[in-house]
Amino acid sequence: MKLITILFFFLINANTIIIAQDQQKTYEDSFTLLNGMLKGEKTYSFKKAVFSVENAYYNGRIDSVFINQEIRILTNLCNSLVENRFLAYLENDKKDVNKWAATYQVLCDSIPLVINDKEYKYIPFKYDFEDVFGNKDISNMFVSKLLYSRKGNCHSLPYLYKILCEEQGTTAHLALAPSHVYIKHQNKKNGWYNTELTSGIFPNDAWLMASGFIHVDAIANGVYMKALNDKESISLVLIDLAQAYERSFPDNNGTFLLKCAETAIKAYPNFATALILKAEVHKKQIEQETDPDIAKKKFRSLEKEYAYIHELGYRFMPEQMYLNWLVSLKTERDKYENKKLNTFNKQ
Repeated sequence: MKLITILFFFLINANTIIIAQDQQKTYEDSFTLLNGMLKGEKTYSFKKAVFSVENAYYNGRIDSVFINQEIRILTNLCNSLVENRFLAYLENDKKDVNKWAATYQVLCDSIPLVINDKEYKYIPFKYDFEDVFGNKDISNMFVSKLLYSRKGNCHSLPYLYKILCEEQGTTAHLALAPSHVYIKHQNKKNGWYNTELTSGIFPNDAWLMASGFIHVDAIANGVYMKALNDKESISLVLIDLAQAYERSFPDNNGTFLLKCAETAIKAYPNFATALILKAEVHKKQIEQETDPDIAKKKFRSLEKEYAYIHELGYRFMPEQMYLNWLVSLKTERDKYENKKLNTFNKQ
């Protein structure tokens, strides 16, 4: 009986090791894809980048059939809006503006639909105030969770927006604020403007500054409020990959995390979250260092890393202050809404 018990636990442990090795490979495959996109060796696709990370976290078991079907349905709805309504916008970039407006509507507006002579109301996505930073469950940040539940946050909603824009053959720029992601567009009539998907509003820059955590140096250095290009957006996904990896393997030695952070920093040098991740890994390595002289030398280097992040203008924003800031956009809408922006008015 004792021998059977030992064999049973041996088989369980062996199976656990095999599963862990398989998952390690899915993470490495995702990194290879993202790194290849940055190097130009792989065809750029934000959709593939995002779902490669989520698939790695789920150890290759993501429901790609459902996800692709949902993306296709939402894209078709966007296309239908573009084709069947008049947009009160007359500049020669109207084609792109119309697609942005349609994507915004699909994410934020109730839309009347007529199917087989019956009228239905399309219900938009909602903001999920539970676990907004994914501290309890990182999958709460995922686009796949958004597609299943129709509720998301400032990570999954702008990601889905960018995916749907690219599926329609147009562009969308992600932008960062403290602990926050939003959308920036530029059209010929209005110039640059912000799209905030958590509340479905087009806020002016004053709202972003109202958080109290955006230092002028952070703006000047491109830490916040910068319209990110596609490679910089892939850098964001690389850090998503590192954070998911850390949840899957909390006792990791930091090698994979550093690889993700350093690759992201190459494409986006002042990406504060990547710089912080790199510093945090170095901090853990110092804590495990047994040679006091080496630890002291590494600590001086770590001090320089943190000082540089502070000089860039990065400031940490507590979760409750973040939530209050988000809510302020609705409670003080008249104060922060971009009054000049009438791109999405329909006639």
